[in-house]
Amino acid sequence: MGLVDDNKNKEKDAPQESGGEGGDASFHATDQDDDNDDENKLHLGPQCSLKEQLEKDKDDESLRKWKEQLLGSVDINNIGETLDPEVKFLSVAIVAPERPDIVLSIPEDGKPQGLWFTLKEGSHYRLKFFFQVSNNIVSGLKYTNTVWKSGLRVFSTKDMIGTFSPQQEPYTHEMPEETAPSGFMARGSYTAKSKFIDDDNKCHLEINYTFDIRKDWSSKE
Repeated sequence: MGLVDDNKNKEKDAPQESGGEGGDASFHATDQDDDNDDENKLHLGPQCSLKEQLEKDKDDESLRKWKEQLLGSVDINNIGETLDPEVKFLSVAIVAPERPDIVLSIPEDGKPQGLWFTLKEGSHYRLKFFFQVSNNIVSGLKYTNTVWKSGLRVFSTKDMIGTFSPQQEPYTHEMPEETAPSGFMARGSYTAKSKFIDDDNKCHLEINYTFDIRKDWSSKE
């Protein structure tokens, strides 16, 4: 979904933009394995429900205040005893200054049918995610994205989204600005896989989709 970004904190195989109509492809093939992150995984202690976490530290005033600040307006009586947080992604918007937002619903199975969206080559845009968190705190939620063209992997990136407490109202998270590649060789159809993974290495959603890069937002060329 995301292609190019100047954010220095990203881990990625950065494509280079071409300069003109007949320029070189903006992506290059890479053989880096984005799923080989075992050495970077954080192994946490045993999980406990949110109620248990609050109960065991109730006599520590500083910890109690910190947790109250983190939880905000959460109704403790309605969070239940579930250990695992539930994160439900509702939609994603492509936000570009030159056009109205493109709002895309996210299927529960993470498999949008057909062409999901089209990007204008060279355009500047941001991704904005809308999601809900329930049951427990989700810690260290991360977004990864890998893109292929004609079977070759051409781009990968990883972004930290953050830690979120359960609440009824959806969260909104906007990613850093990105720039779509440009040039004749950059245009065409792509396949991609996006994942949302937390610090416990639980994947809350995997999206497999296709998109196009064209001369214009609705162009067929």
